[in-house]
Amino acid sequence: MSIPSILRRIFGAIWTGITWVRLALANLLFLVMLAIIYFVYLGGSPEPLPEQAALLLNPMGTIVDEKSPVEPLQTLLGKPSPADHEVRVRDVIESIDIAAGDPAINSLVMELDSLMRVGMSRSLEIVEALERFKATGKPVVAVADFFTQDQYLLASHADEIITHPLGGVALEGFAAYFNYFADALEKLSVTMHVFRAGKFKSAMEPFTRSDMSPEEKVSAQNWLDDLWHLYTGTVEAQRELPAGAIDDYVEGFARRLVAQGGDTARDALDAGLVDRLLSRGDTNAYLVETVGAADDEGLYEAVPFEYYLSRKRSRDFLHSGDRIAVITAQGNILPGDQPPGVIGGDTLALVINSVSKEPGVRAIVLRVVSGGGSMFASEVIREQVLAARAAGIPVVVSMGSVAASGGYYIAADADEIWATPATITGSIGVFAAFPTFEGLLERAGVHTDGVGTTTLAGSLRADRPLDPELGAALNAGVGNAYQGFLKVVAEGRGMSVEEVVAVAEGRVWSAADALEAGLVDHLGGLAQAIDSA
Repeated sequence: MSIPSILRRIFGAIWTGITWVRLALANLLFLVMLAIIYFVYLGGSPEPLPEQAALLLNPMGTIVDEKSPVEPLQTLLGKPSPADHEVRVRDVIESIDIAAGDPAINSLVMELDSLMRVGMSRSLEIVEALERFKATGKPVVAVADFFTQDQYLLASHADEIITHPLGGVALEGFAAYFNYFADALEKLSVTMHVFRAGKFKSAMEPFTRSDMSPEEKVSAQNWLDDLWHLYTGTVEAQRELPAGAIDDYVEGFARRLVAQGGDTARDALDAGLVDRLLSRGDTNAYLVETVGAADDEGLYEAVPFEYYLSRKRSRDFLHSGDRIAVITAQGNILPGDQPPGVIGGDTLALVINSVSKEPGVRAIVLRVVSGGGSMFASEVIREQVLAARAAGIPVVVSMGSVAASGGYYIAADADEIWATPATITGSIGVFAAFPTFEGLLERAGVHTDGVGTTTLAGSLRADRPLDPELGAALNAGVGNAYQGFLKVVAEGRGMSVEEVVAVAEGRVWSAADALEAGLVDHLGGLAQAIDSA
C-alpha cells in the first residue's frame, strides 16, 4: 500500500465529511425558512382587532406619493432611522376612509411628533379624508409635543388640538432663499456656460448670479403668496379664527414672547391655535375617556393606521373586472430605465404601454410629482400617453406637489389635468448648462494643447474654453427645443402658440393661476382625478 493512496483516502474522507456537513446545514436552513414562512403567513389567525378603539394616525418620517427603493445592503448593515421611513399618502387616505365606515373605530387620533415632512399638496388630500371621517360624527383629536408648520395644517382639521405645556405651534410662513455662487466661481476661475429659453427659467441662476433676478423674485413671490394665503385661509376657517389671525400670530410672535416670558404653549393657546395644554399622562387619560377603552397597559385603545390597513385592505389581487389604473411618476426625469424614485423615460413608457393593454383597464390616472429633467425622456413618455389615448384608454393626470417643466411636458397631452390647490406647475422653458475649468487649471500651471481633425473635435472638453460658434449653436438648439415645448403645450391644451408664450418663459405658477391660464382643467386631488377618469 503506497503512501499517496493513504493520503488520498484520508483527504477524500475529510472532503466527504465537509460535503455532508454542508448539505446538512443547507437543508437545516431550508427547513428554518419553511418554518418562518409557515408561522408568518399560515401560522394561525392574527390577533383580532379591538371591539372599540381609535384609529391612530401616527405617520413616521415623510409622507410620499411613492416610496423610494430600499438598498438591501443598508438594511443589513443597520436599522433605518425614523427620519428615513416613508409612508404613502394613498395608504393614509385609504386607512381613514375604511375606518370611517368601521363601527369598531369610534374616533381618530393624530400623533404627529414623528412626522418630518408631508407638504401642503399631500396634506390637503389627507384632510379631505379627515373631513369625510368627521362627517360620520366620530371625533378627531390631534396631539403633539410641539407642532411644526407642516404638522399643524393636518392638526387644524381636528376637533381638538392638544399640545404639551412646554410645547407650542411653530408658524413662520413660506420662503424661497438660495445660495448664489457666481462670485465664488469667478474666484475659482470656473466658467459656467448656461443656455436658456424663457426669461423666468431660473434653475441655473445660482451659478450665474450673486442674487435672485428681478424676474424670479416676481414669480417666486406670487406663488409663495398664493400658497401662504391658502395655508392661512384653511387654518383660519378650520379654527374659526378671523381673517388675518395667522399673519398676526406670526408677525407678533417674537414681540409677544419677550413681553410674556417666552411661554410658547400659552401663546398658542391664547391665539386659539390649540385647545388644551396637557402633559403626556393627562393627554392619555383624556384620550382614554374620549375613546372609552384602554389596553392592558392603561393606554388609550388605538390601532396604528398601517397595521389597520394591512388587516382591512382587500386581498383581491386578481384585477378582475373594469378598473382604473393609477401610475405614479415621481422624481427627476432621466433617459432610459431608472429605479423607483426617478422617472425613467423608457421605464415609465413601458409601464403605460403594458397597463394600457391589460384586460379590464378602462382609463389611466397618471400621478405626476416632478420638477422636470430630460426633454428627450419626457418626449418618450408623452408619445406613450398619446399611444394609450389612441388605443381608446383615457389618460387623466393628477398633479402632486410639483409638476413643472418636464413634469408638465408629460402631462400636457392628457385628456384632463387635475392639480391640487397647492400644486406648483408650469416652468415651460428649456435650459442647458455645463462648466469649464480652463482658468482654474491655468492658475495651477496646467495647460491644454493639441490638434484635431475638425474645429469641433475636442471642443466640449471641460479643460478648454467653449468655442463661441459652438456656444451659438448650443443656444440655437435650446431655442429650438423651447419652440417644440411650446408646440406640445399648444396642441395638448388646445391653445395657440401665442397663448402659450404668454404663460411660458419658464414661469412657475400656483395651481389657481395655472387654472386661470388654462394650463390645468380642475383643482382637486388624486381621488377627484380617479372619479373623473
